[in-house]
Amino acid sequence: MIRLFVGLPLDAAIAGRLDALAAGIPGARWVAARNLHLTLRFIGEVDEGTAQEIDEALAGLSAPAFSLELEGFGTFGGRKVHTLWAGVGREVPLDRLQAKIEAAVVRVGLPREPRKFSPHVTLARLDGSPVSRIQDFITRNSPFRAGPWPVAAFTLFRSYLSRNGAEYEAVADYPLGGRDQSSLSSEAT
Repeated sequence: MIRLFVGLPLDAAIAGRLDALAAGIPGARWVAARNLHLTLRFIGEVDEGTAQEIDEALAGLSAPAFSLELEGFGTFGGRKVHTLWAGVGREVPLDRLQAKIEAAVVRVGLPREPRKFSPHVTLARLDGSPVSRIQDFITRNSPFRAGPWPVAAFTLFRSYLSRNGAEYEAVADYPLGGRDQSSLSSEAT
């Protein structure tokens, strides 16, 4: 079985900038700069045949290149905050790309994603972190803006779970405005 998701890697300079902020919240497990990304569609565990079908479906997508920028910080979890994230400015091309990816994955036979697309970059997973310290982080680092950076491709990632958290490996890149230049077939076998 292969654990997959589709996403956009962050520009290296922006990832480094976010990594430099990763401190000051007890109980935070910070995402390493090399793993910072924007998830377009979580897929989960699939067999190699389904992974190949997903690769082929994604390779057939066509969408224009665009730019993105990060704006501000926020949290998920309500009263029991579990995630700290950097916001992603809403762009029509981003929403259209995500919708095309969702439709391609559903055509392969996977269920539709039940959650509404909320573009963000996860910075830390929080476990019992004091809300006051989370708020201090947000206040101390606000206002925050980074970018814009050009998005010329989207990526199929493989996720490996470990005691230290997830590690991500790019399996295939799909250029925007063009055809797939990398195939999962040589990676998944």
